[in-house]
Amino acid sequence: MLTDQPMNRTPLSPSAQRVQEALAAAGLDARIVEYDVPARTSVEAAAVLGCAVGQIAKSLVFKTAGGLPILVIASGAQRVDEAKIGALAGEAIGKADAAFVRTVTGYAIGGIPPLAHAQPLRTFIDRNLLHYATVYAAGGTPHAMFPIAPADLVRVAGGVVADTAPV
Repeated sequence: MLTDQPMNRTPLSPSAQRVQEALAAAGLDARIVEYDVPARTSVEAAAVLGCAVGQIAKSLVFKTAGGLPILVIASGAQRVDEAKIGALAGEAIGKADAAFVRTVTGYAIGGIPPLAHAQPLRTFIDRNLLHYATVYAAGGTPHAMFPIAPADLVRVAGGVVADTAPV
């Protein structure tokens, strides 16, 4: 039977451990927790954590017309306006397929963390996340999540705070 309780997994899975090490290297005391049930969507993550959907910092990867990856860390309560992101990036963007996402981040869709990627990613962070004292991000797998202050999220992601939601 699946539950939303933390797994008794020691050590963390390899992907979650890589993110945990990156958090420590960035000087953060955030702890990744792996849960019995996956949280591939913001609604699922909020249900597991018992928080507002808006507190989920979902990481979405897009691809520019020129083939470059763009990471958008958006509030789980907001959609992302691709035209706004394209304007910020200086060229049109589109959704990236799963293979591209795994190649540029090193993680599967549903578990993409805001840091510790396979390559540097130009990153935009939804300003709506700044309204919360704590937000929650994926920790490398759909089962792994961690709390983080929005200011720390901006710092470790190397992102630019922007209006990413549709009007």
